[in-house]
Order: sequence, then C-alpha cells, then structure tokens
Amino acid sequence: MTAPISRFSIPDLADLPEDIRVKLLAVQEKAGFVPNVFLTLSRRPDEFRAFFAYHDALMEKDGGLTKAEREMIVVATSGANQCQYCVVAHGAILRIRAKNPQIADQVAINYRKADITPRQRAMLDYALKVALRAQEVDDADLAALRAHGFGDEDIWDIGAIAAFFAMSNRLANMTSMRPNDEFYLMGRLPKAG
Repeated sequence: MTAPISRFSIPDLADLPEDIRVKLLAVQEKAGFVPNVFLTLSRRPDEFRAFFAYHDALMEKDGGLTKAEREMIVVATSGANQCQYCVVAHGAILRIRAKNPQIADQVAINYRKADITPRQRAMLDYALKVALRAQEVDDADLAALRAHGFGDEDIWDIGAIAAFFAMSNRLANMTSMRPNDEFYLMGRLPKAG
C-alpha cells in the first residue's frame, strides 16, 4: 500500500503492550495480514482492548443470529454510514460466511433489493433504524421482529451490533482508515483446490 492506512500515526509492533502485540500476531497468522483497524486502534491500548472485547462479544458468539447475519448488519449499516473501511472489510467476511460472492455488494448498496429472506430484511430494517434514527425505535419495531421469529436476545444483538458499528464507522471515518487491499478479493472466487 502506498497511501497511509490512517491519518494518525501507527506505533511500531515492538512498542506495543505484550497482549496487543500477541493479538496482532495471532490475527496475522490466521488471516495472512493484519487488518488496518487493529493497527490504527493499537495507538490507544485501553481503547483497543475495550473495542475488541465488545466486538468479539457481539460478533463471535454462537446461537441466535448466524455469523453471516451479524456481518450482514455491519455491511448494511456501514453502507448507510458511508464507512468505506467497514463495508470493504466486513463485506469480505460476509461473502465468506454466507458463501455468496454477491451478497455483500447487494447489502451495502441497497439491502431492500438484495437476495435475502424476508426475515433478514426485517432484521436490516431494524438495524438501519437503530444506526440512523435510534430515537424513533418503538414497540412496533420489536413486534415486527418477533413476527419473524426473533427473540429478545436476537433483537438486542441486532440493535447492539448496529450501535457498536455506528461508533466504529465514525472512528474509521475520523481516522480515514484505509481498507487493506487483501479484503477486496476475499470471498469473491471459489478457493482453488
């Protein structure tokens, strides 16, 4: 990459606290590269730890929403919030988790026209309302989700993911965080083998 990954300085790996250095190296081992969000946030160790603890609590748990549905929420709300980093990075993850090379682009541009189920559309309707007009959320919104089989924990997760990524989108835009080049092709073509 020739352009900077952030408008803020990135610390050297050797200067990071041990727990953050270990996390960055583990992510690099698993993904083959370090996503720029890790590097950008590493300049503020306490915030890094809090951010990824909440991220992982929302995005890595089992049960309720599928991991692909969780990523779908991130991509739809990040598109609405004009967050290039999150659309590109989480779009890659969505393509992989959904095993669908078209879904991320569809959801990022206009989920209402995407090849998704009515249940997923209701989920994204609610997520977008939380991300953009949370002050308007009312009991009718929750009733609409319950009609599609979502329970209270699912509804909380949808809203919490939308809210968390609204904050993440703003941080990414504030820092001018650049998506890693590796994200653009991930999940678009079947793996050779």
